[in-house]
Amino acid sequence: MALVFPGQGAQHVGMGVDVAEAWPAARKVFDLASDVLGLDLLAVCREGPAEELVRTDLQQPAILAVGAAVTEALRATGALKDEDLVCTFGLSLGEFTALWAAGALDLADALRLVRERGLGMQEASEAVPSGMLALRAEVPAAEALCAAAREATGGVLVVANLNAPGQVVISGDLPAIEAAEKVAGEHGIRRPTRLPVAGAFHSPLMQPGADRLARVLEGVEVRAPRVPVISNVTAAPTTDPAAIRQQLIDQVTHPVRFVECVEAAVKAGVTRVVEPAPGRVLGSLVRRIAGDVEVVGAPDAEGVRAAGGAA
Repeated sequence: MALVFPGQGAQHVGMGVDVAEAWPAARKVFDLASDVLGLDLLAVCREGPAEELVRTDLQQPAILAVGAAVTEALRATGALKDEDLVCTFGLSLGEFTALWAAGALDLADALRLVRERGLGMQEASEAVPSGMLALRAEVPAAEALCAAAREATGGVLVVANLNAPGQVVISGDLPAIEAAEKVAGEHGIRRPTRLPVAGAFHSPLMQPGADRLARVLEGVEVRAPRVPVISNVTAAPTTDPAAIRQQLIDQVTHPVRFVECVEAAVKAGVTRVVEPAPGRVLGSLVRRIAGDVEVVGAPDAEGVRAAGGAA
């Protein structure tokens, strides 16, 4: 079994509320998160407004907290037994939740880290007008499009997310994004989609965010996880605390190699992937990448109970 956790964009009003109300272990996660963040996180998740959950300094710890709460509920039901875990991994922000689930980070430290990561990414986004484009394309076509846009503008545009076969996200400054939109058809890419994000995540433009995260990480203990955690940057499993620390910093400015992460999990012997999180987006990606793997979504209390029955 592997656990997989989502990144930004998975949030919605109501997430995690029924899980916290049903399992005391899940409620404890929300209580701790509220203490760390200085607000009633359960109330924010229950009542919103949605605009509050979009704030990157709140969105990132809120998604992590919900993933942790659902994980604790799965443990309470017996659906998740640590001895059955082969590895954990996540997409972008989700890698922090994966590290907590594997025992490499304390929950309070993970929450503080992603809050600071969110603030750093927001500051970097405000410094340079930028964005991201989702492409229905393979990596070579996406890289060629990025190169053409960089040549036309002298700007920054790079592959940022390799989410699934034929699904790539590119990231860069606004002039380069606009140039890519204009010439995408020349590269066989139809209807590129501008993503509703604050900036050019997983690109060199996020270096100020990486620097801020590095400073905060200096005061955080990173332990050897109980099971390997597959890195977004290397797409390889690791249990080395020093490597984990550096990979978290590098991840802010480097592409998320999610396809290869799933392939690494399968190579490690994973036949069942559980997504304890708001939404089921990653589960659908896992199915596209590795069709033989059983995918179990647990986005809410009903999903947790169903996972328990299937365990």
